[in-house]
Amino acid sequence: MTEELGPSTGPLLPDWLPPEIDQTKAHPARMYDYMLGGKNHFEVDREAAEVAMRGNPAARAMVLENRAFLGRTVRHLAEAGITQYLDIGTGLPGAGNTGEVARAIQPEARVAYVDYDPIVAVHSRALLAGDEQHTTVVLADVREPKSILEHPQVRELLDFEQPVAVLMVALLHFVAEDEDAAGIAAAFRDVLVPGSALVISHGTDGGQPEVSAAARKGWDNAKSRITVREHEEIAALFGDFELVEPGLVQLPLWRPDGAVREDWETIWLDGGVGFKR
Repeated sequence: MTEELGPSTGPLLPDWLPPEIDQTKAHPARMYDYMLGGKNHFEVDREAAEVAMRGNPAARAMVLENRAFLGRTVRHLAEAGITQYLDIGTGLPGAGNTGEVARAIQPEARVAYVDYDPIVAVHSRALLAGDEQHTTVVLADVREPKSILEHPQVRELLDFEQPVAVLMVALLHFVAEDEDAAGIAAAFRDVLVPGSALVISHGTDGGQPEVSAAARKGWDNAKSRITVREHEEIAALFGDFELVEPGLVQLPLWRPDGAVREDWETIWLDGGVGFKR
């Protein structure tokens, strides 16, 4: 467990920033980085994250469990033989990123990282520089699937005639009700060949809508707000993909590396892995 990680004391953002960076609005990726104990965030991100954590004291634990879930799922996919990954909504890369985990098992694994925050793209390209044969970083929005699926860098790196794992980890709950999360997920499922996989983790209200609503106020001034969905709605995002055991469950219950945390019911994120057969 890594809950001992606390918030950082200040940002390590570059002195120069792309002009399109809006420092007046929080961004989910930078809030996530703050709650992970990182240093790549602005004051507006820290303030928003603190609102979320006051609303639900388990918010940081959810972020940490989500990161651990990413690692376990990528390891499972790599062990299943998958060597191509489309990681959407990647956030700021750190230790245990998709490529690092996958290449520990499949040295030739290729990863296309996608995010819509320019600062994420800047940092990702800097941190992952020198591995262009196996990695690309694309600035695009999942709400426009074609902008990702038809992106020349994605198409150059990944061969969609072969199995690809699409990762939507803590992503689709940033897609509002009127933005058709189901249609977005289907657009990616439809281009995948048999043997491909889809990984999703998604927020719920944990059966405590008032606490959930208080925590989600942290995203009121963010570039994207959180829309929680019911378990059945999240399961539907997998379409006809076959879920591997244990199915769609709260994250600590998905193939834990050790003992399941006693407070697993406080982790209001459902997650699973589905394969196209």
